[in-house]
Amino acid sequence: MISGTPLQKHCLLRNLILYTAFGLVILNAKTAASELHMSKKSGSPKRDGQAQCKVLRTMARVYMAGGDYSKAQPLAENAMTLAKKNNSDSELCLCLIDLAYLYKNQGRFDDAQSMCETALKLQKKLYYENHPHIAGTLRILSSIYQGQAKYNQARTAMEQAIAIMRKSHLPDDPTLAPFQVDLARVMVEQGKFDEAESNYLQALELINNSYGPNHLYTAGVLGSIAELYTRQGKYSKAEDLINQTLVIQQRVYGSKHHLMVPTWLTLARIHQAKQEYDEAEKLLKKALTVVEKDCGVEHPLNGKIMSLLGRLYIEQKKYAQAQIICEQAANILENSLGPENDYTAIAYNNLARVYISQEKYSQAQQLCDRALNTLENIFEPNHPDIAQVHQTMAQLQQRTQKTAEVAKLM
Repeated sequence: MISGTPLQKHCLLRNLILYTAFGLVILNAKTAASELHMSKKSGSPKRDGQAQCKVLRTMARVYMAGGDYSKAQPLAENAMTLAKKNNSDSELCLCLIDLAYLYKNQGRFDDAQSMCETALKLQKKLYYENHPHIAGTLRILSSIYQGQAKYNQARTAMEQAIAIMRKSHLPDDPTLAPFQVDLARVMVEQGKFDEAESNYLQALELINNSYGPNHLYTAGVLGSIAELYTRQGKYSKAEDLINQTLVIQQRVYGSKHHLMVPTWLTLARIHQAKQEYDEAEKLLKKALTVVEKDCGVEHPLNGKIMSLLGRLYIEQKKYAQAQIICEQAANILENSLGPENDYTAIAYNNLARVYISQEKYSQAQQLCDRALNTLENIFEPNHPDIAQVHQTMAQLQQRTQKTAEVAKLM
């Protein structure tokens, strides 16, 4: 029984959960430190180097588990330097995978892809063709492809990973559930909402049975399903799920951690749909403050949040505020993700809507053309993001009295 004030109980419970989450990683760090001590006593330089590498890599994982990527980076990079020096392929492979995951979360997708693809080549030398470790690396590679708007490649990588896992696991093995969840996330980005929902719900049953309904990972999956429902306009169902996510995540992370941001963004969309604009704005500004502090102003997540905030201002017809935010969003996303990314294209589309309100029709047309060209290269013609740009172009043609073009776009 936990005694004390409600605040003391909350803090104690949060710490207990964090210690449980990081406990095994820290235990591995102590084991690695013990190995380092023993290797120094034995006087073996190679064994000493391998033990040092393992200590650094394990410490980096502790920081990554808490989302502190800036502290993890030098440790992970030093570990890889040692692994190369010691000619240890197995240790080098682990270092490459860790850095791929780290760089992905820093928004450095090209660096992450390079690390992950090198790790895959090395794994294929170290293990048999359908080893589960290869499936795990394909899963990371898929998430990197998503960040680069390479959704077809992301889906292929996930389907390959699942095929590998099914060779050594039964269909109802909970180990398969996270792979299904990640495949569903790709499907959401592709606009395949029904397929995504089916995969999510199948996985959720396994996750509930394995992790339990109050586990941090379960909360993350509920949050992803809520995000899908917001895209479908099923706001009531989304709100029920995201509130469950919020309670569990706050218990672990507290109320000001950047790993809470996806949950805040989904909540903001729900508030916006209900025309609770002040609540939506508070959540988006809170997310901006946290991401700028923890990840940096130029992180792509910062640009995505600004893009959502710009859309909120457009809906309220606050065009002066919208212009400032939408221009910043477009610049950040263009510099971090590149001009051919779907999130950059949506930022262009938002800015085009602002320019239409200001009668800057030529600039709006250029942005719409760029957005549409990018999205048509990424998605199928019936994708919701393409429909958004068509709506903006129809609005533009309406303003310039091109009725035939309006009818076509509508």
